[in-house]
Amino acid sequence: MSRTVRCATHTFALALTFAAPGPALAQDASTPGWNQFRGPNATGIATVSKAPPVDFGPGRNMLWKADLPVGHSSPVIWGDRLFLTAFDAKAERLLVLALDRKTGKELWRQAIAYEKLGNIQAVSTPATATPVVDGSRVYIYFAMAGLFAYELDGKPAWNLPIPFEQTQFGSGTSPMLAGDRLILNRAANAESFITAIDRRSGKELWRVTRTPPGGPGHSTPVLVGEQLVVHGSGRIESYDLATGTRRWWVTAPTSGTSTPAVVGDMIYVATWTPFGEADQIRPLPDFATLIRDHDADKSGTINQAEMKSSGIVVASRPDVPDVPGASFGVPFVDQDKDGEMAAKEWEFVLQAVEKMKMVQHGLLAIRTDGQGDVTATHVAWRENKSIPEVPSPLVFGQHVYYVRNGGILSCLDVASGKVLYRERLGAPGPFYSSPVEAGGRLYVGSGEGLMVVFAPGGTMNVLARNDLGAPIYATPAFAPEGILYVRTTSALFAFGER
Repeated sequence: MSRTVRCATHTFALALTFAAPGPALAQDASTPGWNQFRGPNATGIATVSKAPPVDFGPGRNMLWKADLPVGHSSPVIWGDRLFLTAFDAKAERLLVLALDRKTGKELWRQAIAYEKLGNIQAVSTPATATPVVDGSRVYIYFAMAGLFAYELDGKPAWNLPIPFEQTQFGSGTSPMLAGDRLILNRAANAESFITAIDRRSGKELWRVTRTPPGGPGHSTPVLVGEQLVVHGSGRIESYDLATGTRRWWVTAPTSGTSTPAVVGDMIYVATWTPFGEADQIRPLPDFATLIRDHDADKSGTINQAEMKSSGIVVASRPDVPDVPGASFGVPFVDQDKDGEMAAKEWEFVLQAVEKMKMVQHGLLAIRTDGQGDVTATHVAWRENKSIPEVPSPLVFGQHVYYVRNGGILSCLDVASGKVLYRERLGAPGPFYSSPVEAGGRLYVGSGEGLMVVFAPGGTMNVLARNDLGAPIYATPAFAPEGILYVRTTSALFAFGER
């Protein structure tokens, strides 16, 4: 899933800081087009000759099921082969897998060693980046190992080591192809950069360091004409495909997690922060109440241990109370370095939270023909409510669709941003998988294992809720003959009308 579980976000401290050459490589006519994360240019739109099934599950319209090692990357397709990544914790190896897409039989696997895994969000895995494949090779990225290229028969072609760099929650970005260039958005705490690699040789063509780095991001770059657009932590940026020169940028309060959707010269991007909406912010007690309830040693101040054990939450992800990392605890603020948090320091926390309440995230529609800072000039419209952290928006026809935790689906008019409906899908829990379209049907998977199928249009029309029996974090893939591939946390399913 590139986007995978990517629950990674700004920390509270980062949030306070914010407050204070050619078209994409084509496949031939006989080859499926779902060769990267979310299909062609990450649009989530499939070209199929037959619509995939509406009703499916274990034993219903199931062509095959293949058990898999853990991993949240999405399947990609070339010819009769599927490619995924996975993780073997016992053997301490990262895995690249190739499967026969008509039978689910494993054709080959490659194991990759790593020096260390670093921090990874509790619901995530080291195998989150979706591969990208062309007519001769499949390209893989692991944040703790680098870039790897394999021939379609599994023979190693080249690899480009990239030094490991610690992030708070791990990586979620996936590589993408633009002509002969393999593009990677490498975002981390200390150094973030965008790089273009010659897909044949594995040699770096250019690298642009993001300054300041802005913290870890998790989105996959998209192509708009001759420019790359990247949703990063704190801003959306455009880079020249040939040279890497930065063209324009939009600043926004965002963790940089979801991937933009491209339609013509417009992009639609979900910018999200822990404090972006009122229902994400929790009320905090005044200092007298804080002391009364949590000053265990009766010192009249709060020490770090007391703050840690208080359980006070300053922000949380609504509708996902049981997911690890769903809440953000209050930081321990010790401005005078005496080891205690006094009334004036607690007041600083309260004032900072009040400032953050004024910072709204949103779904932004951005024109991509600008130069320089276009924050004030090129945002065509924005919608500030029910913004997803991880799932990417889907633009299909005249509508923009996006889904938030709790299964809250929003449908907007693509031209104006007017909300046409906002309703629950009947699939609760967290959402990491992004909505996709095939055969005039829209599909989205929940973290509790339901694949919801709904009809496009300005009113909600749920066609089916299919229980696959295990959480879904990866985004589905489609073959042109109308086969739907869904990865759960334990298996890969192929569904088609029978």
